[in-house]
Formats: sequence, structure tokens, C-alpha cells
Amino acid sequence: MPALNSIFRVAAKPLPRMISPQAQSVVDYAIAGSFLAAAGWFWARNKRAAIASLLCGGAKLAVAMITDHPGGLRRFINFPARREIDLGLAAMVATMPKFLAFKDEPERMFFMAEGALITLTGELTRFPERPAGAKERARAA
Repeated sequence: MPALNSIFRVAAKPLPRMISPQAQSVVDYAIAGSFLAAAGWFWARNKRAAIASLLCGGAKLAVAMITDHPGGLRRFINFPARREIDLGLAAMVATMPKFLAFKDEPERMFFMAEGALITLTGELTRFPERPAGAKERARAA
């Protein structure tokens, strides 16, 4: 995981979980929209950054649409699993500049900020606890 994401994750640990599932849904769609808008902004200046923004925005939108939370269209991903998925998406977003070879260009800062934002919102969201007995059933399987 990129260093900035790790710093935000550690910094958010002691903070209370204040983002509700409904608010998380709104934040997910806003982040996806910001990626898609940035793709249009980057297109004339940096095609690699625009493509990275389209990929990240599409991934964030897809995950938001298939999560079991208010605002999800299908229920393929259970909401508590989203924390791990969000951490993976944040790492993917933060490494896109290096992966698509624009790490020395100014557009890199957008991806670093978005990766940190995804990490922070994932850490501050109130995810429901596993129901009682779920751990025992998981161990038995």
C-alpha cells in the first residue's frame, strides 16, 4: 500500500466511525464522478492520466453499484467486505501514476489525493459487525 494511504489509515484508526452507510453510498458515487470528470479534464493534456482516471472511476462506480448498501443497485458484495475492497481500490488508485508512467507529472497528485480520500472514508465508515455466531460458523466451514 502506498505510504500516503498507510499514513491516513493509521491516522484514522483512533477516530470515531462517523460515516453512515447512506453517506458512504453518496461518497462512493461522488468519488466515481470526480474520476470521470477528471478524465475529461486530463484528456487534452495527458492521455495516460485520463485513461487511469476512467479505469479508477469505472472500478469505483462498479463496486458502489453492486454493494449491499443503500444506493447499491445489485447486492453482490456485502457491505462489511467493502472495507477491504476500498483499501485495494485506494492502493490501485495511488499506484496508477507509476503503473501508467506519469509519476513525474502534476496529474499524479490527483491520484494520490483520491487514494488517500478512499482510504480515509473507508476507515471512518460505520460497517456493521458480524452477527453473533458468524465467527464460529466461519471456523467450522
